[in-house]
Amino acid sequence: MRVLTPTAKWVFMLCLPVLLLTASIGWAVNSHWLYNYGFNKYDVSETTGLAESELETVATGLIDYFNSGEENVSITMVKNSEQFELFTPEEIIHFRDVKGLIWLDYWVLLGTLIYALGYTVVSFSWRRRRYWRRLAWGAVGGGGITLALMLALGLGTLLGFDQLFNRFHLLFFDNPYWAAKGFMLLLFPEPFFYDAALFCAGITTGLAVVLGGAGGGYLLFTRRRTTY
Repeated sequence: MRVLTPTAKWVFMLCLPVLLLTASIGWAVNSHWLYNYGFNKYDVSETTGLAESELETVATGLIDYFNSGEENVSITMVKNSEQFELFTPEEIIHFRDVKGLIWLDYWVLLGTLIYALGYTVVSFSWRRRRYWRRLAWGAVGGGGITLALMLALGLGTLLGFDQLFNRFHLLFFDNPYWAAKGFMLLLFPEPFFYDAALFCAGITTGLAVVLGGAGGGYLLFTRRRTTY
């Protein structure tokens, strides 16, 4: 079968790191736990003057916005019995740019997931052990590549997160609004993104270990069976 050629296996192997990383980023974007962890760790309630219940409203509002069809984020708060828009026009533009990257992540996640699932289903449907072993080797290889990438990313983060953070924004945003003054930087100080990067790296690493371990376990099991 053409779909099970060695080239297809290599594509599958290379898809896995992208799949796992984009999945972890999507997880982080939608994790109430991560938002609340950052709010508590960096005393955001104190620096913003927002109550914990209001911070929960902000987290829910941002998650809903990132997953909606709305172009601009709109979160209103009440102070001194008067409503006000939480984010400035510059911050709203930045969140719109961020949403575009999040949806790009979603589409890449979907594309790699479709390919990986398709390759897996076809491999299991084609009842030849060599195809199953090829699938297992692909899982081991993809898991190994993922771990190597996470190691490199982890070293880069530990040695120079500030530089990586700034270069990321200069590369992906065509305006300076990511540094706009307002509630955005108070809600999400730079150290929060350091923690978020570690969160994504941890999730990606865990998934890679599980995936590679499952493939390696199958290869070891079938090798022992053929030996005896």
